[in-house]
Amino acid sequence: MTLEMIPQAGQFVLTAVRVHGSVTPGLAATFDADGFALADISVAGGKIAGISAHRLSHMPADAIDLAGRIVLPCFVDCHTHIDKGHIWARKPNPDGSFMGALNATGADRTARWSAEDVARRMDFSLRSAYAHGTSALRTHLDSVAPQEEISWPVFEAMRETWRGRIDLQAACLLGIEGVRDKKWFERLAKRVAAAKGVLGVVTYMVPDLEELLDRVFAQAIKHGLDLDFHADETDDVAAVSLKKIAEAALWNGFEGNILVGHCCSLARQPDLDVLDTLDKVAKAGLAVVSLPMCNLYLQDRRADQTTPRWRGVTLLHEMKARGIPVAVASDNTRDPFYAYGDLDMLEVYRMATRILHFDHPVSDWPQTVTATPAKVMRLDGVGTLTVGGAADFILFKGRSWTELLSRPESDRIVVRGGRAIDRQLPDYAELDDLMVE
Repeated sequence: MTLEMIPQAGQFVLTAVRVHGSVTPGLAATFDADGFALADISVAGGKIAGISAHRLSHMPADAIDLAGRIVLPCFVDCHTHIDKGHIWARKPNPDGSFMGALNATGADRTARWSAEDVARRMDFSLRSAYAHGTSALRTHLDSVAPQEEISWPVFEAMRETWRGRIDLQAACLLGIEGVRDKKWFERLAKRVAAAKGVLGVVTYMVPDLEELLDRVFAQAIKHGLDLDFHADETDDVAAVSLKKIAEAALWNGFEGNILVGHCCSLARQPDLDVLDTLDKVAKAGLAVVSLPMCNLYLQDRRADQTTPRWRGVTLLHEMKARGIPVAVASDNTRDPFYAYGDLDMLEVYRMATRILHFDHPVSDWPQTVTATPAKVMRLDGVGTLTVGGAADFILFKGRSWTELLSRPESDRIVVRGGRAIDRQLPDYAELDDLMVE
C-alpha cells in the first residue's frame, strides 16, 4: 500500500475497503460483530461521490482493491495545548507531578513565550497532526496577562495559514481565580469573541466557585461563545466542579455547547454522588472529553517509589449510557504536563481502547475521535464518511481492530480532498535553537 495507489487528480474507486458503521451513516451493508462492513468508495472532484456495500462485480478496471483494509474518516482532536508543545527539552517536569508541570510551564511561559517562539512550536505541532491524519483541532491558549496579547494574534495568523488543511479552533485558558478581576476578564472575553474563539477556564474548588462560574456564563451569553472547561484534574474526591458547571449551565439557561475535560476525580467518588453528577451533566447537555495519555502520566504519580493505583480517566461508559457526548483527545505534547506524544489520534484511540476498554463490544466508540468532537466543535460534515462530503480519510493496513491497534500504522495513507498528502513528519532538530538559553 503506497501513495502511488491514489491518483493525484481526477476520480477513482476504492474497492473492498473495511468501514465502520458508527462513522459511515446511512450505509446499507452487512456489518460484523465489530461493526465493520466491506464497502466500495468512489471519489470525484475532491468529494466522496458514492459509498455502497462491496460488490464482487461491476467494478471499473482501474478500481483500487484494498483487500479489506480499514478506512476511517480523518480525526478530530478537540483538546490540545499546542502553545505549550515541545518545550520539554528546555523545561522538563522535575518530578512528573501536576504541580511540577504547572510551575515549570509557568516559568517557561514568563521567560520564553514570544510570538516567534509560540508560532514556531504551534506550526511544528500542526504539521505533526496533519501528517497523522487530523483534519480539525482545538487548542487551549494560556491567556494569563500578558500572554493573551501575544498568543491570540499568533493563533489567528496560524488559523489562516492552515485553513483548508486543519480546521483550527482556540479556547482561552486561565485559572478560575482570574475571573475575579471582572474588568480584565470582560476584556479577555471580548478578545476571544473577536477571534471567534471559545471561552475557557480551569475550575478549582474555590469558595466563590459558583459566583465565578456565573461570571463565565454571563460573558459567554453576552458574546455568543461556547464554553470549554478543565475540571477536577485531581484524585481529590471533594473536587466536584463538574457538577457545579452542570448546575451553573442549568440555572443560567445556557444554550451553547459546553465541553468539559478531564473530570478525573469522578472515578473516585461514591456511587450516589456520581449518579447525581451524571444526571445533572446529562440534563445540562454537557459533553466530556477524557485525556487518557496525559492523565495516565500525571495522576496518582507517587514520590515514595510506590506504584500508581488508578488510571486517571473519567467514567466515559457511564456517561455514554446516559446519552452524554464523550470524546478522547491528545492533550499535551512533549511539555511538562506530558513528556511524550505526537498529536497522533490513532495512538490516542489505541491507548484509550486499552485504558478505558473501548472494546468487547467496540460499539460506536470510534466516534470519540471523529464524529462526536466534530459535533462539539460545530463542524458540519466532519468526522464521518458520507456521500457528498469531503474525501478526507485515512487508509490503514490493518483489516480488523486487533490489527489496526497493534501497530503504529506509520505507513498509513492520509487522503485530503481526494489526494494523498505528503506525510513527512517535521524533524525535532528544527526546534533546537529554541531550546538554547
